[in-house]
Amino acid sequence: MVHAFIMVKTGAGESEQLLGPIRDFDTVTEAHIVAGAYDIIAEVDTDAVYEVLKTASTRIQGLQGVSETKTYISLDE
Repeated sequence: MVHAFIMVKTGAGESEQLLGPIRDFDTVTEAHIVAGAYDIIAEVDTDAVYEVLKTASTRIQGLQGVSETKTYISLDE
């Protein structure tokens, strides 16, 4: 099992409307709007690293209003 966190930067005023679609992805276990350098943090659980990358680069970055993502893969079990 691969556990990861995807930080999402959105356009101004876009976070609330993007939270639902991000939570709807089957690999996303939790997602929250946060204050700081990024606007949303999504927690992801998958069977392979490839699926984490696909979630970040294809699914989340494919949403209109997402300007940037940064992915952190957890190293602890």
